[in-house]
Amino acid sequence: MVLRRLLRITIFIAALALACFVTRNLWLAGMGWALVHNDGPAKAELAVVLAGDYTGERLRTAAELVRQGYVPRVLVSGPPGFYGVNEADAAIRFAVANGYPAEWFLAMRHRGFSTREEVAALMGYLKAQQVHRILLVTSDFHTARSRRLFLAEARREGGGPDVRVVAAPDYSFASGQWWHTREGQKTVFLEWTKTVTGAFGI
Repeated sequence: MVLRRLLRITIFIAALALACFVTRNLWLAGMGWALVHNDGPAKAELAVVLAGDYTGERLRTAAELVRQGYVPRVLVSGPPGFYGVNEADAAIRFAVANGYPAEWFLAMRHRGFSTREEVAALMGYLKAQQVHRILLVTSDFHTARSRRLFLAEARREGGGPDVRVVAAPDYSFASGQWWHTREGQKTVFLEWTKTVTGAFGI
């Protein structure tokens, strides 16, 4: 009787492992897609660029929203950066060096070192400036979590601006095939770790 139960359990585990292996492309892609929320652009008062992008794609995406007439300006979020330079200031210098007018950008300097802290600082600023609608620009893998944090902060604050998310491409992440590169694996592992721990307030 015991041997029969053990055999059934072994067969079940083996079948489950085989099913996971055969369907791995589907559920691995699902893990990538679940990280992405992209509303696409629309008219708004500001584009808000979250910190943490060292390739400039978030900033380029936001600058193009100005060029295309969706927003008049870009609020660039920045914690203290490297060698005494705030990340927002470094990002704006990068944008100007790449041909975008300096007057398109506003630096929002703060001391938030996590997305949660950053969102709290940004929400305070946006409410003080009476901004009612923003385009939130961040890396595609970072969009779903950032949106949830903005909505949660708005609930805590008793309201906030309408948030529409615009995803910027990231060289290290492709939602449907991220597991093929080491950078993609690290990106998804870290983002899912932050997503899960964030759900517990960690």
